[in-house]
Amino acid sequence: MTTDILDRIEVATPADIRTALIARDEIALIDVREEHDFAQGHPLFAAQIPLRRIDEEARWRIPRLDTPIIVYDAGEGLARRAAVRLQGLGYTDVRELEGGLSAWRDAGYELFEDVNSYSKAFGELVEHRRHTPSLAAEDVQALIDEKADIAILDARRYDEYHTMSIPTGTSVPGAELVLRAGTIAPDPDTTIIVNCAGRTRSIIGTQSLVNAGLPNKVYALRNGTIGWALAGQGLETGQVRAAPEVDGKAIEAARAHARDVAYRAGVKWIGWDDLEHLKADIARTLYLYDVRQPREYEAGHLPGFRNAQGGQMVQETDHNAPVRGARIVVTDDLGPRADMSASWLAQLGWEVYVLSVDWSAVVLERGSDGAPAPRGPEGRYKRPYEGTDNKAEKMQAYLDWEYGLVAQLEKDGTHGFYVI
Repeated sequence: MTTDILDRIEVATPADIRTALIARDEIALIDVREEHDFAQGHPLFAAQIPLRRIDEEARWRIPRLDTPIIVYDAGEGLARRAAVRLQGLGYTDVRELEGGLSAWRDAGYELFEDVNSYSKAFGELVEHRRHTPSLAAEDVQALIDEKADIAILDARRYDEYHTMSIPTGTSVPGAELVLRAGTIAPDPDTTIIVNCAGRTRSIIGTQSLVNAGLPNKVYALRNGTIGWALAGQGLETGQVRAAPEVDGKAIEAARAHARDVAYRAGVKWIGWDDLEHLKADIARTLYLYDVRQPREYEAGHLPGFRNAQGGQMVQETDHNAPVRGARIVVTDDLGPRADMSASWLAQLGWEVYVLSVDWSAVVLERGSDGAPAPRGPEGRYKRPYEGTDNKAEKMQAYLDWEYGLVAQLEKDGTHGFYVI
């Protein structure tokens, strides 16, 4: 790596980045530190690709080589090396944040802690604006004890549910809720309680069912498994309860409700010709995602589509689509999962489309080649809601942080979110 190459790296100011975000221009703001360091503070729309993983992750996470990319660190000297490495991979518009993270702070701009921060902040905004109904852990335990007519639906990934779960809970990952809730709780008098590990996925899951007009009473488990543990209530481990398959009538009902929600959120539906038109626009970044469960994806998926199950797509948008201002196309073979995922992505400020086509007329690809690469464990930030050995003070601090996100969004002023 020669000095003249290093000297050719241009810079961007914090004001340049803020202007691009507010204008909704395409921009990939990349923190090249390890995830643990990233979680201590970063701009709202920053995504994290550690220097050591640029070769493995950059090409699928930033697919267009002339995407405006700005890299930064906190003074460790990683950003310049990352910029040179990205140029070596063929990226043509790579700049370094002038002054690094401290310059962002000195400009008076907000720093957000933890990971997937803007999705979590959005979840708090949804609850704040829609007053999403919730029940405390103690109230839910009382309902379980009295054998009330309730159904507890766990909106996390199945592996998270299997590790530890609320007693009697069933695994129904986020985008599956509108599709499967009516089959799990066909009696409208059954109360549905949606949980996740903390707050975001239970809020989004609950509000999804409310938005879709489910006749049941629906509540989020306030503060999720963290709130359950802090209340001194026992969690189950190793459970395998999963949502049943749905019949044609249930699919049609879910499709109608989900389509209505997505329409209200401004989602657009496209066919094959429309997709080819979007692909042909080489001036815009285009992400293609199949939002079904991994086992379904591996059994057969549309060519060119990666897998990001819908609830996680909304929860981890910064990982799956780090180019802010890009276009996103989502699809699934039944419809409701893509429609609900798209409804939330639209409210998160994305230009989002649902590919609605006849899957039976397509030769499907098999396997997991199109799935996002797994994340390497070195330098990974330990989430305060993972596993069963978290300290109470750390879990409480995490909840306190989430509760403060709406105020921080207001101070930041770049988010562009809206809530239907």
